[in-house]
Amino acid sequence: MLNLNKHIYLVILIIITIELLLPYKIHAKKNKPVTRVLFIFDASQSMYSKWDGNSRMEIAKELLSNMLDSLDNNENLQVGLRCYGHQLPVPSYDGCKDTKLEVNFGTNTIPAIKQRLTTLRPKGTTPIAKALESGALDFPTATSNSRNIVILITDGIEECGDDPCAVSRLYQEKKIILKPFVIGIGLSEEYKKNFECVGTFYDARNPNEFKNILNVVISQVLNSTTAQVNLLDKNEMPTETNLPISFYDSFSGILQYNFIHTMNSRGNPDTLNIDPVLSYKVVAHTIPQKEAEGDWKLIPGKHTTIPIKCPQGTLSISSAINKTNVECIIREKGKTETLNVQQLNTKQRYLTGEYELEILTLPRIYKTVRVNQSESTNVKIPEPGLVVLSASSSPYGSIFKVSNQLKWVCDINLNKGRQTINLLPGKYKVIYRAKNASSSEYTKEKTFKVSSIKTVSLKL
Repeated sequence: MLNLNKHIYLVILIIITIELLLPYKIHAKKNKPVTRVLFIFDASQSMYSKWDGNSRMEIAKELLSNMLDSLDNNENLQVGLRCYGHQLPVPSYDGCKDTKLEVNFGTNTIPAIKQRLTTLRPKGTTPIAKALESGALDFPTATSNSRNIVILITDGIEECGDDPCAVSRLYQEKKIILKPFVIGIGLSEEYKKNFECVGTFYDARNPNEFKNILNVVISQVLNSTTAQVNLLDKNEMPTETNLPISFYDSFSGILQYNFIHTMNSRGNPDTLNIDPVLSYKVVAHTIPQKEAEGDWKLIPGKHTTIPIKCPQGTLSISSAINKTNVECIIREKGKTETLNVQQLNTKQRYLTGEYELEILTLPRIYKTVRVNQSESTNVKIPEPGLVVLSASSSPYGSIFKVSNQLKWVCDINLNKGRQTINLLPGKYKVIYRAKNASSSEYTKEKTFKVSSIKTVSLKL
């Protein structure tokens, strides 16, 4: 009886566990990105041309149809078909509008696409830009949980005077589509460069290459891949970490991913899942920021290591008196651009090298420092003294640092007859004239010395 109760409890526990886990399984499936692939198929008159003993049209239809069989029943994949040049014969007044969505996206569209391919006959001209523009609008509104991909199959170039490159870039910048794939069938050399600005171009010189290219493209469409970013120190070891890194589409410049670089439990740079459809510019947000050399194209199923040389050290700016309103402008040596404004009593990492500091004390401090790998460079600011100015009225005048020549520090501005100023230790002179004095001969001056943490009172 006791054993029977144990079995009953075990069955109940299994049922409860399944019911608890089931929503997570459904949620994970629901959150998997939906990939929509739109084939834009050239059915213009030139597709009648011979290609390896048959017409380009018949070979392209057969190979595309065979490839579609491998996509059938693929979860989270929707496939559509748009054609152009297949409705109106040449010449035709409306030939440059001859494009149509033959099969819309859906969960079981491959049989319909294969059936439509069998009935296609080449007729008209080649409105590639119009087909791309219409194709981009065929997709539902893009979300963070979808990937919209265009595969253009063509044997010719734009014949209607429009710009396929501008259309492609526009819809990429709007994040409606990812960078298109363009498969050229038997294109002459002079035509191939026309498609490099449209998307990733593949040159199918014969039917066997066309088949292989289709497989390569579909592999990139369906398979994510992994990459790691190695942030290299001066010894080219991947020891730098905990930095923001960004992946930009190198074609359109659109930001695709942001990560905070992390070391995994084994002490190696963390593995990232990256869409292989695009090629990337990878940026490490160091100060100053550093880019990986070249554009990075990831191969589906292959782990890619992306190195960025970014050795870093630490710059510390400190003072015994915590005056948080004091800031320091950081520039690379010899450059005018401001890299950072660092607060007093803070630490910040920078790439190794020389930097020019402008510390906004009174008077300002200018220093050149070197930041070394994994070392801390400490800049200590002398503790200021306090100068208290008072007068019956607010005079005109300025304070100067006394050396071989006077060096302006600040103007005086007595509010309600009083002003307090933090000045670094040193010898100073205040030159002033009462506002109601009508002659320069009434100018007065006083010399005074400032010491750290001490107060000097001057009555003007």
